Amino acid sequence: MLYITRKERFNAAHKLFRQEWSDEKNMEVFGKCSNPNWHGHNYDLYVTVKGKINRETGFVIDLKFLSKLIKEMVIDKLDHKNVNLDVDFMAGRMASTEVLAETIWQQLEAPIRSQGCQLHSIKLYETENNYVEYFGDENH
Repeated sequence: MLYITRKERFNAAHKLFRQEWSDEKNMEVFGKCSNPNWHGHNYDLYVTVKGKINRETGFVIDLKFLSKLIKEMVIDKLDHKNVNLDVDFMAGRMASTEVLAETIWQQLEAPIRSQGCQLHSIKLYETENNYVEYFGDENH
């Protein structure tokens, strides 16, 4: 089994809050991340694919295909956008980095599988000190 990773970047704004909670409760739970005027991050996204080498091409996955897929399905929808308001696949979801990583997985899993390999992980850096790694639903 071979693993190959593509790195992309995007900038996006969000806030963490629950509409049914008071401003005080949101601030208590989410702190400054619940700022009513939003806040932003420069995200680094790592998409790791695993599989066997195709002996005809020498690839696990064509990186041009993977790059285009990530750009169309993820980056174009997130870059310079408000995660809470502008991103179709985040509608009605908490805009945490954890949920964002999980929904990015959902966007990419089937198209990557169609290429004869598997999505191994999504690693999403929110800051240089904080990142999330998601390896898919354990029931798969």
